[in-house]
Amino acid sequence: MHHRVLQAFPIVLALGLALLRTPFALAGALPEDATIQGVVDRAYRDHKALRDGANADYIPALARVNPDTFGIVLVTADGRVFSAGDTDTEVSIQSISKVFTMALVIQQSGPDAIFNNMGVDATGQPFNSITAIEQYHGGEMNALVNPGAIAATSMVAGEDGAAVWANILDYYSTFAGRELSVLDDIYRSEAATNQRNQSLAMLMHAYGHIDGDPLEATDIYTRQCSVGVNTRDLAMMAATLANGGRNPLTGKTLVDAGHIPEILAVMATAGLYDDAGKWLYRTGLPAKSGVGGGLIAVSPGKFGIAVISPPLDKAGNSVRGQRAIADISGALGGNPYATRPR
Repeated sequence: MHHRVLQAFPIVLALGLALLRTPFALAGALPEDATIQGVVDRAYRDHKALRDGANADYIPALARVNPDTFGIVLVTADGRVFSAGDTDTEVSIQSISKVFTMALVIQQSGPDAIFNNMGVDATGQPFNSITAIEQYHGGEMNALVNPGAIAATSMVAGEDGAAVWANILDYYSTFAGRELSVLDDIYRSEAATNQRNQSLAMLMHAYGHIDGDPLEATDIYTRQCSVGVNTRDLAMMAATLANGGRNPLTGKTLVDAGHIPEILAVMATAGLYDDAGKWLYRTGLPAKSGVGGGLIAVSPGKFGIAVISPPLDKAGNSVRGQRAIADISGALGGNPYATRPR
């Protein structure tokens, strides 16, 4: 009997090792903490030396951000935090802000407010395209490209511009779980070079998608893009979406759970600029990037993850961010579309 057990041991060991290499989504749950931390650490080590991409330079202040900044944070839906690298350095949130302004409008006015104003379709055009507005008079785009994002900003409730801005900043801060503020150098640099965004806003106003002052909406939008965040902030914001709209550490509800599917759907179809389809094809994760170097992704019900690494690819997405998140999600089974036969 003892001899038979010894003979079977190599087979059992081989099966065990095979299971360790299997994505954990197949079991429907995340692994133990040490395993998750090991996956995050490995992704950091594997991509730390990567030198592909370059900082955004069309906004002068972004070109001066340290390209070696690299941090990863994963926050589970039940509030466990795993990190590697530089998680404290702040960068500007940039276009990642669009997700949370869209969420605020949906929470205040319902999902039809977004659907009926700027729409939810991927435009197939650059994020700051004038042609995309002209094609359908501003009605067939989404809140994650600049014209739709500025229109969404104009839809935030508030007695005046100051109140609108206060509502936006407070909302972002509650998502992150700490008080956020604007990086003044980024704001000044963007405000001096945002003539195209002013034009987009004027055109959206002309077609009836911005009711108030389009230049004021552009200025508030510029401020929201200049909010400073670190990797932990972004991961907590993503984890709040993964947790049905409730911040997993503070317990505060930011978005009704029933609105989360609409928000994630727009992220999935339009979150990574012109490469959103490629990203979704490879990872299945709703995500949003920003030209400040941030990238967030959401595995619904499991985790939110963020990377900050400023060098971008030609589409405007963090090179290290995409590699690290794809590796971590693959190892932890984060793809919500991944299933196996019963």
